Order: sequence, then structure tokens, then C-alpha cells
Amino acid sequence: MADHKQCAVVRTGQYEGIQGGTFGTGISAQSAGAEGLCLHRLVMPAGTRGRPHLHEGHESAIFIQSGQVEVWHGEGLAEHVVLRAGDYLYIPADTPHMPVNTGTEDMVCLVARTDPDEQEGVRLLDLPAWLAAQVDLLPVGAG
Repeated sequence: MADHKQCAVVRTGQYEGIQGGTFGTGISAQSAGAEGLCLHRLVMPAGTRGRPHLHEGHESAIFIQSGQVEVWHGEGLAEHVVLRAGDYLYIPADTPHMPVNTGTEDMVCLVARTDPDEQEGVRLLDLPAWLAAQVDLLPVGAG
């Protein structure tokens, strides 16, 4: 007899990510029994930032639905990109990154990762001193 898996409908709730931001509970091992991916909605309020972090052993893909966000990334968070509604961002596994919303409206995006656990692979990093001078006055967005 074939092993029939069940589809799962997830009615979104929300949780505060340890890396900052409010996540809409989406598809994950915890919510739907996912084995190789997660998909969540992230809201980052205007005038807030995330914490520097990486996802151990897992790739991420992000689609900006609305607003804009600056992302500092790479070794020492030395690289910088500005994303706007309609943009996509690919983050390789184990790549340090930190989102910053210096805009006037909330940024809303969809985040997909190859990690089915919602927060297990998140590893927080220290904020480099040179970058702290630029963003330390911004509060960490809900988290």
C-alpha cells in the first residue's frame, strides 16, 4: 500500500523571531509537518532593524511584498543592498545578514528557507562596531 501524505492548511498566527521582526506562522515542521522547507511572512516595522544572524546550513529566499529594506550581509556585514517591493533576495547558507528598515512604512516580505524548523537554525551574531554607529539607535523590531 502506498504511503499517502496529507496536505496541511495553516491558518496564520504570529511569533516574534529571535532575530527581530514579527513572523506570520506559515509552513514549517511545527505547523505542517514540513520536512525540507519553511515559508513565513515577515513584517518589519518602519524605523526598526533585525539582529545580525545567519541560518546554519540553510539557504533563504526572500520576496519583498511592500515597503523597502536595507540588508547588510556577508563577512563582517560589509556588503549592503536596498530592496524594494517586487525584489527577490537569495541568501546562501551560513551567510551573515541583518535587515534594517529605515523607511517610513512597514516592510512585508515572504521568507522561504531550506530549514523546516522555524527558529532552530538561527544563530545570532555580534553587531560590528563600525555598523553599530549607523544603526544602533534603531530598536530591534519586535523580538
